[in-house]
Amino acid sequence: MPEETAVSHPAIAKDNVAVITGGASGIGFAAAKRFLQAGMKVAIADIGADHLARAEELLANAAAGEVLALQTDVSRPEQLEALQAAVIARFGGVDVLMNNAGIEPNSSALGPRDAYERIIGVNLWGVIHGTQIFAPGMIARGRPGLIINTGSKQGITTPPGNPAYNVSKAGVKAFTEALAHELRNTAGCAVTAHLLIPGFVFTALTARGRSEKPAGAWTPDETIDFMLARLAERDFYILCPDNDVPRDLDERRIAWAAGDIIENRPALSRWHKDYADAFKAFVEGK
Repeated sequence: MPEETAVSHPAIAKDNVAVITGGASGIGFAAAKRFLQAGMKVAIADIGADHLARAEELLANAAAGEVLALQTDVSRPEQLEALQAAVIARFGGVDVLMNNAGIEPNSSALGPRDAYERIIGVNLWGVIHGTQIFAPGMIARGRPGLIINTGSKQGITTPPGNPAYNVSKAGVKAFTEALAHELRNTAGCAVTAHLLIPGFVFTALTARGRSEKPAGAWTPDETIDFMLARLAERDFYILCPDNDVPRDLDERRIAWAAGDIIENRPALSRWHKDYADAFKAFVEGK
């Protein structure tokens, strides 16, 4: 692990403050480590008290920066308001907001409504609540700020298997695009918004009973290092590869998904038996 993190965005700076939801594990925890290494003060929010306390201890031992941990259900705006009040009381204003909390229970198109309410409540409403609660204060400070919303490739290519998750992450993409547009057209605003689109990352959310990282997966640390490098280039869409899927393959999959509309193919034709050969040829550039 590097001793310190190179500055990739002016908001990532010594003594600045970062708030990370879903910060007790995975990508959020990796981000917290990197921000602490940059000399920042970091607040992590997560749902499980014991899990959160352990993460706070590990972060405090890993870097000299200050850490605040608060149990928070991001689907409930009043809890995010309490998080904001605690952060301001402890650290002052916020410079970096990473809306990263996410869940992925199973769902189906005609399955129980509860799965949709739970997933959308955390994955989409959590992002909307977090942004609407923290962003006005960040903008009012008149200094560089950074909002990173964690999306998913499943919100772009919408593969079969978990439609509620796909819906939530498609919503995050649309919301973050609108947010970026609104921020850049707000007078005096120095806050930028970015969509993190991870590849296959080995986390508690993706482990599915496995204890060892699959060869094709990236670690959370690799994902955050890539994110920081792309922030240095001011990318809005931070499209992460992994050890199995390079960027050019992601681009072809995304282009094929858009082509379903343009070419008037059946929905999700990539997984339709009548289009298997055509998709394979498209991916191979034939």
